[in-house]
Amino acid sequence: MKNIAVLVSGGGTNLQTIIDATETGEINGCIKVVISNNKDAFGLKRAENHNIKAVYENDEDAIIEELKSNEIDLVVLAGFLKILGPKFTTAFENKIINVHPSLIPSFCGKGYYGLKVHQAAVDYGVKVSGATVHFVDENADTGPIILQDTVEVLADDTAEQLQKKVLEIEHKILKNVVKSYCADKIKVVGRKVYIED
Repeated sequence: MKNIAVLVSGGGTNLQTIIDATETGEINGCIKVVISNNKDAFGLKRAENHNIKAVYENDEDAIIEELKSNEIDLVVLAGFLKILGPKFTTAFENKIINVHPSLIPSFCGKGYYGLKVHQAAVDYGVKVSGATVHFVDENADTGPIILQDTVEVLADDTAEQLQKKVLEIEHKILKNVVKSYCADKIKVVGRKVYIED
């Protein structure tokens, strides 16, 4: 069983999906700690509601120590609005995953988060958008892509409507990736990621 840490900055709906899947046994893992850089994040409350250690912390070195002391195998960024430095990404190379609300490499990188991503997609007039789960490196949204899924973008969709559609597939693909990771079914070769059936 893998030890999981989830880093959140906000409401934590993706966190809730992972909590539910670990509690039902769908994911062979245990969330040891939830860390937020926002002391008012509802994600911390979600953790407490499930008797998971909840930590408010902004200092990267302190977060690394917290993860090491809990012997974390997988770090999940679920709406964590802070770019991690090279010290962090090196310490947990190919052990940090992030879910991003677009089809990387579109609408990603510095400044693209939350509703801004969906507004950019709507303004551009794309016909499909989606979500991406990827490994995290020292740059924003540039790590190897693990899994993607798409949604149709209608001509009159608002950013809010698109966000709602994408969030549904975020939950699905993030859960699937965490499940595969905890079952040792993910292999990284260069930029290519292989997932065993």
